[in-house]
This record gives sequence, structure tokens and C-alpha cells, in this order.
Amino acid sequence: MAKHGKKYNNVREQIARGERLPVGEALAKIKELAFVKFDESVDVDVNLGIDPSKGEQVVRGSVVLPHGRGKTVKVLVFAKGDYADQARNAGADYVGAEDLLEKITGGWMDFNYAVATPDMMGLVGKVAKILGPRGLLPNKKLGTVTTEVAKVVGNLKKGQAFFRNDKAGIVHFSIGKASFDADKLKDNLLAFVRALQSVKPPTAKGKYIKKMSLSSSMGVGIPVNSEEFLRA
Repeated sequence: MAKHGKKYNNVREQIARGERLPVGEALAKIKELAFVKFDESVDVDVNLGIDPSKGEQVVRGSVVLPHGRGKTVKVLVFAKGDYADQARNAGADYVGAEDLLEKITGGWMDFNYAVATPDMMGLVGKVAKILGPRGLLPNKKLGTVTTEVAKVVGNLKKGQAFFRNDKAGIVHFSIGKASFDADKLKDNLLAFVRALQSVKPPTAKGKYIKKMSLSSSMGVGIPVNSEEFLRA
């Protein structure tokens, strides 16, 4: 069994006592406790007051994080003509149509997001069974099926990220890297929580954000005082 230091164990003791830390203090502890050789992600888990079994209470949305997530993303765009030119000028990594379809069918998947213009969706449908399970299928509700390809590609490159609740009504989301300044992590977290609040289902009753905890990839989950944070 791996042994942890005093700082790590002190945090575990606080959690055992049911303490909810201020967000700034929790982020400072996460940075302080980061001990692995790679740059860990900093993640937030939010328990929502929804019934995930009801389709009208599914929570999904996106947010452009002010400081990004600390990683380079590759964007693929299915488009032709002027839309293809707009995508390239906006910084898309791969732009095409049938040629991309052939590569994907052959097993190539070297991209993080896929965008398509509406007229390309008939073509994209041929690889839906490949892209869908990986969460890469362009989706009108998420804004990745669009004629505003330049805007969407630009946002994805700046750090736009998507979220959705799981079967337990929890949203898991990464707000950056442990190497980020605590203030940048806090900015990203606030942007995410505000985006989460903006997509509250009208039929959800009672308290919407019930619990929130922060952690690094390899660290302990730290419950935080979300009410205090949202009032700040």
C-alpha cells in the first residue's frame, strides 16, 4: 500500500470530519499535494439535484474556459468550399470530406473534436458508429453542426469544453492542470459552474448544485463550500 505524507493525511482527516473547504483553500491544497512526475489534471465533480432517468432533466452544455485546459486540441472539420476555407483560416487541423471519411474508416482518430456543416451530415452519418461511442460525432445541440465554422473552431482552440451528467446525476469536468496558478484554476471553475447553472433543467426541483468536490488526477477528493464560492 502506498504511503502518503503528513500533508496528504491531514487533508484526509479534514475530509473524514466532513469539512467543506473554501474553494481557494482547496485549490491550494491540491497544488501543494501534487506529487507525481506528470502534470496532473485538476477535476471537479458536481452532484446535481436532478433525476437522471428523466430525459428532460439531462444536463449538457459547454463552456469556453478563460485559461484553457493546458493541452493542445486538434479540430477536424467536415466542410467544402467557402466553409472549408473559413475552417482552415480559423485554425482547424484537418478539413475535408470524403478523404477524412476514408481515413476514419481506416482507423485514424488523431483529433479531439469534430465539426461539420449541416450539408455534410449525410456523409458524416456513414461513420456515426465509429465517432458516436467516442463522443466525437458532430452534434447540433452542442453547436458542432453549424455554418459558423470559424467561430466554433476558434472557441474549441481557445479551450471550449463540453460536459454532461452521468447516470448518477454527477458532472465530472477538468478545469486545468496542477501547474496552473490557483487564480487561473478558480477562474476556470467559476466559468464552468456558471455554464452549469445556465443549463439547469426547468423541471428540476429543489437544490440544483448539491455537492461539489475538487481533486487532482492522483489526489484525494476535497469537498468544497460551493455556496460561499458562488456568492463571492
